[in-house]
Amino acid sequence: MASEQPWHAIFPPPKTTEPASLSREEVLDKLRAGSIGRDFILIDVRRNDYEGGTVRGAINLPAQTLYPTIPTLYQLFKNAGVRHVIWYCGSSRGRGTRAAGWFNDHIQDQGDKQMQSVILLGGIKGWATAGEDFVEFIDGYVPEHWAQLQS
Repeated sequence: MASEQPWHAIFPPPKTTEPASLSREEVLDKLRAGSIGRDFILIDVRRNDYEGGTVRGAINLPAQTLYPTIPTLYQLFKNAGVRHVIWYCGSSRGRGTRAAGWFNDHIQDQGDKQMQSVILLGGIKGWATAGEDFVEFIDGYVPEHWAQLQS
């Protein structure tokens, strides 16, 4: 029996394997400043594990279907003047990093020096378990979901 390949094996690996990052405190400051959609956009790349809530204002673009849409997303974000594209998954060590890497590769291919593709350090798990200041900025927050991670 052949072993099943990971979902991302059908796409080229990102050249950017360690994308830049922002701390949750830096992202919280951006959210409080109200510049989402103007200066930055948050993208939650979870699919099967999309539960417990998401960072306020984030859009859900599952990593498993992301790669072919990168050129279109880039053009949309560029036309909107977005400067920071912030990616995350559960921990931002797998899908979030891969998505940020792919997007950064595309930005570099375009010769764009204005836009940045970064990960949210710690992902949604780090955000949801960092205290009330962060929980306040979770849409659809389900306390029971995050409580089991802390025990």
